Amino acid sequence: MAGEDLSSSELAEPARAPLTREAFAAVQRDLEDAVRDATRRQGMTRWFWGEGVCLLALVRLTRSRGERDPAEVADFMAAYRDTPPILEHVNNLAPGAALAELHRRDPRPEYRRLLDASLEWYETAPEATRDAGGALEHWPGGVWADTVYMAGQFLLRAGQVLEREDLVAEAQRQWLAHAELLQDETTGLLAHGTNQGVRIPCHWGRANAWFALSGADILAVTGSTAVRERLVRLLESAALAQPEHGVWDVLLDDAPETRGILETSAAAGLGAALLRTAALSEGAVRDALAAAGERAVLGSLAYVEDGLLTRVSAGTILQLIPFGYSVIRDDRPQPWGQGLTMEALAAWRETAELRKDTSA
Repeated sequence: MAGEDLSSSELAEPARAPLTREAFAAVQRDLEDAVRDATRRQGMTRWFWGEGVCLLALVRLTRSRGERDPAEVADFMAAYRDTPPILEHVNNLAPGAALAELHRRDPRPEYRRLLDASLEWYETAPEATRDAGGALEHWPGGVWADTVYMAGQFLLRAGQVLEREDLVAEAQRQWLAHAELLQDETTGLLAHGTNQGVRIPCHWGRANAWFALSGADILAVTGSTAVRERLVRLLESAALAQPEHGVWDVLLDDAPETRGILETSAAAGLGAALLRTAALSEGAVRDALAAAGERAVLGSLAYVEDGLLTRVSAGTILQLIPFGYSVIRDDRPQPWGQGLTMEALAAWRETAELRKDTSA
């Protein structure tokens, strides 16, 4: 459009070369340890979304290595045993996903109380507003793709652990309701969100990663045809837009304002979702998703320095124009960057057989 502001795009740093399979294989375990150690050093103290992403990813990575659940996850929950967390926003549901996973292997009354409190907030709190179609809003008047990860992962896992099929069905229903509102009919990519009922056509990478990660996990549990169709459409579109080095711009659809401004956490999250969805697919779809997932994981891991993922955008509210996404700071480590890196590392291990089948 006329008057595009390219001032941020023109200053973008060039992309790094992705790791090769061989280079990653030589350092895989050390890199995993470094990322986990750096995440521990950052600390996790708040009952909030960044911590929630890290906690679930820590559990998934540790389990993918065949190890016991990390002690720091139980320690985090123990801090809230006597003083429950304050729940006031959908993002406060995110730690509940890791909580449910702990309860799955080590059922405890204190875990159940925290799960029940989170479920009560979701079901009854006045802050948990819905749009006219029932989609949980991120803020009143706005439905965001982020929500199906922050709330959806919790609902899915709580439903499994508590043997409540209604919660599993609600996680799936929310995912599809958000897809109906946010998925672009032409490209299949997800808009970040709506504002007062209007979809804002900014296809932010991390929003697509949140949505795809949750969708892959829902698909693995329910096998839903409707979820599969929308998820595969999104991931195939993302794969078509993916550069050779594997890491997408902060907006996935080549907006001039963000061209060359890379966002590594989105690549890590999308890489994990691509690999997990490929493992649930067949034929040419499986092969295409697996190849894109490998490029995304190896591309994002090239930005890990001393265990910290670099070039991760800060917490990002819905922007009304593409330029808004070009000026989000990305100069310091973020907990969600660590969490999504561990999701990528976990998915790589989980899908080892997939790469054997698709490496010919």
